[in-house]
Amino acid sequence: MKCVISSILGYLFGHHRRFLVCGFDNWKYSTSFRCLWKASMATYQEFIQQNEDRDGTRFSWNVWPSSRIEATRMVIPLGCLLTPIKERADLPPIQYDPVLCTRPACRAILNPFCQVDYRAKIWACNFCFQRNPFPPQYAAISEQHQPAEIIPQFSTLEYTITRAQCHPPVFLIVLDTCMEEEDLQAVKESLQMSLSLLPQNALIGLITYGKMVQVHELGCEGCSKSYVFRGTKDLNAKQIQDMLGIGKGAAPAQQQRGGGGGPQGPQQHQLPSNRFLQPVHKCDMNLTDLLGELQRDPWPVTQGKRSLRATGVALSIAVGLLECTFPNTGARIMLFCGGPCTQGPGMVVDDELKHPIRSHHDIEKDNVKYMKKAMKHYEALANRSANNGHIVDIYSCALDQTGLHEMKFCPRYTGGHMVMGDSFNSSMFKQTFQRVFSKDGKQEFKMGFGATVEVKTSKELKVSGAIGPCVSLGVKGASVSDTEMGLGGTSQWKLCGLYPNLTLAFFFEVVNQHNAPIPQGGRGYIQFITQYQHSSGQRRIRVSTVARNWADASANIQHISAGFDQEASAVLMARLAVFRAETDDGPDVLRWLDRMLIRLCQKFGEYHKDDPNSFRFSENFSLYPQFMFHLRRSQFLQVFNNSPDETSYYRHMLNIEDLTQSLIMIQPILYAYSFSGTPEPVLLDTSSIQPDRILLMDTFFQIVIYHGATIHEWRKQGYQEQPEYENFKQLLHAPVDDAQEILQTRFPMPRYIDTEHEGSQARFLLSRVNPSQTHNTAFGWGQDGAAAAVLTDDVSLQVFMEHLKKLAVSSSS
Repeated sequence: MKCVISSILGYLFGHHRRFLVCGFDNWKYSTSFRCLWKASMATYQEFIQQNEDRDGTRFSWNVWPSSRIEATRMVIPLGCLLTPIKERADLPPIQYDPVLCTRPACRAILNPFCQVDYRAKIWACNFCFQRNPFPPQYAAISEQHQPAEIIPQFSTLEYTITRAQCHPPVFLIVLDTCMEEEDLQAVKESLQMSLSLLPQNALIGLITYGKMVQVHELGCEGCSKSYVFRGTKDLNAKQIQDMLGIGKGAAPAQQQRGGGGGPQGPQQHQLPSNRFLQPVHKCDMNLTDLLGELQRDPWPVTQGKRSLRATGVALSIAVGLLECTFPNTGARIMLFCGGPCTQGPGMVVDDELKHPIRSHHDIEKDNVKYMKKAMKHYEALANRSANNGHIVDIYSCALDQTGLHEMKFCPRYTGGHMVMGDSFNSSMFKQTFQRVFSKDGKQEFKMGFGATVEVKTSKELKVSGAIGPCVSLGVKGASVSDTEMGLGGTSQWKLCGLYPNLTLAFFFEVVNQHNAPIPQGGRGYIQFITQYQHSSGQRRIRVSTVARNWADASANIQHISAGFDQEASAVLMARLAVFRAETDDGPDVLRWLDRMLIRLCQKFGEYHKDDPNSFRFSENFSLYPQFMFHLRRSQFLQVFNNSPDETSYYRHMLNIEDLTQSLIMIQPILYAYSFSGTPEPVLLDTSSIQPDRILLMDTFFQIVIYHGATIHEWRKQGYQEQPEYENFKQLLHAPVDDAQEILQTRFPMPRYIDTEHEGSQARFLLSRVNPSQTHNTAFGWGQDGAAAAVLTDDVSLQVFMEHLKKLAVSSSS
């Protein structure tokens, strides 16, 4: 019966799609309603916001069901979005090691939820209840003199390990020379600019490739020298080490004297350099000249052919070079590619232009000659990089596909950046690349290296898995669940790259049995321990310990439902859906989302059987159905009108961004500008497209400014140039100024689109609006004649909600 129900919802959406549509709010669940909900749920909303600001966590449920059976009936899994190194200005500088629980199987870190006996100088672990003595240096503690780690507002702390050696990061550039002259020139200029932004003691290297792969020596004065490799032959790390004459034993380590460590830290050590990886201060002039002289790949390309590109071999050599010189050291490989790999390992298409690169349709029909072999090659490289703690960034700019779909494992497993654009000569790429090297208030890079995240849970909970740019470390333990969601079977994950906004999704299983009641007022605990190399070279440990109350769902379901966070739940479900979409068929993923939504409505909705009009959702559930409506029609799950490269790019961004940005991707934001008042958020609906309005839409990937028919006509006639229409000029400037604010901060920089009524690029707005008024319903329900109609056969949010209510209240379901 459930299959029948979900297939009905599936049918409603139809498969003959003209547009991929996605909405913000419908007439009933409007922005103002959302604000009203936040006001009415002030206490829980404040609690959720405080926890996000302090600990970088958002849970799907903020009161936890106290038994396994009740937890499974909650429909939405117990999950958490964690931003491991969320920017915090108020974290005290802790220059000593954390205090650990002495029980070998626990090793949890001292936190504010531990019980402390100040007289006996003993603390009881809140995870295993082990009583632990404080170290000697804590002898002076008392209730009046508490260390930071037991003060309640410091449930998140960051420790700086001063005895660890400080190492500068390594940057290895891998540059495609087959691209157009303009693009190559733009990349060279961007790279030359980046040299001035790097720390002077950072190591840098350069590999270029076309038909051949060249590893450039940077230690030569007066002449350029490089080692050339065939672009058709893959080499392992040992072969690369022998051919280049490098490695641990190949040359004496040249220890350079660097700057001092932290305020109380040891002398900072320089990594041993070699001919191919040199400190920036030693080779910046050489490298600037080398980049300036770099020419396009000289290999001739005949008409009807593609350039021969050895991307797979170039990346393999880069991974091998770092693998044999700087294993387990913070390093990033930065790949700049302007086209697909057309030869050797990792090849995604041949050099015949008459053979197009694979599409979603080809993948569906299994008509993909090179894809599986290429994916295997790049996944193996990604695993090698991840094992060594090295990041792989991919900057892909071309009008056609470049093979991101096959290469996606490299940034996914290593936490690297994935940037996709049309041209390296665009401001979008140039500004995005510059933001890679952005700094915080302390003038330190907003990037971390070689991180591990460990999760510890109290005995009633187990961790089921994680979804995000990480790999499993395969560490078993008492807190690891047998049920896997995402990357499971472990309590520790590795993240080679870490950024202030990077967010992981964790899923948990309640394992407490229903016949083992938890005492009244009992709490469950989770501790997240993130160890990473800071961009300054210091080793740091960020510890966040969170606690939530247990509740008996059979007696106090209202307490559990009041703690539901619909925004976090929508993002967690989106990540689960995308994770499933990588292996399952699209329609199966949509049916799964439908079933989960119907079950949630049945569990937490208030209704009379078989009476759809009686259905009511409490305020903190009311936006969730529309999040699902937008998600199932988004580019994350619908591949129509998108290339495999685009789909991989969109999914990658959803899997790394924080809650706010993820929600914008799922459900874009729309603002209206008019003469009638200040700019205001409006429904992403056809009813919002009015002739006398300017609309600003933020989809995360695009910023669209749309001028209504009347506004466009006035602008075309030049009224804004006349002094008496100064207010019209200001109206035109207002959305542009607001768009610039977004464009200046977001990474990657979004595409900026300025369009108007019936303009060719108006499709970017029309493909997103909820089609409450279409060519089939000229004057739809609750619409007015001035609103625009969208050409689509898709159902609107209103129709979706009506059918959802019918299915939820049906006695046959």
